[in-house]
Amino acid sequence: MISPILLLTQALSVVSSIIDLLTGALSVIVFAYIGLLVIRILLTWFPTVNWYNQPFLALSQITDPYLNLFRSIVPPLGGMDFSPMLAIFALQFLFWSGILPPVNL
Repeated sequence: MISPILLLTQALSVVSSIIDLLTGALSVIVFAYIGLLVIRILLTWFPTVNWYNQPFLALSQITDPYLNLFRSIVPPLGGMDFSPMLAIFALQFLFWSGILPPVNL
């Protein structure tokens, strides 16, 4: 007969493994999204980019809703939009605070 304590220990081990897997996957997704934000920000320096053509349209559709959250908080100052810095900082805070584990590439 298997002890109830042993069963509970095994169940907690499985739950812990699932949580580790999910937080690791979320870390990779957030890390990739930060990369997309950086690409989006760098492409704004090129005035010839047509944001209505693919793949730029897809990139803007993925990143603009998140950036617009911060654009409503931080208005442009002197023609400079500082909201992307705040948006990236907010995502990086998840790693710095230990909420998400670091991504090992």
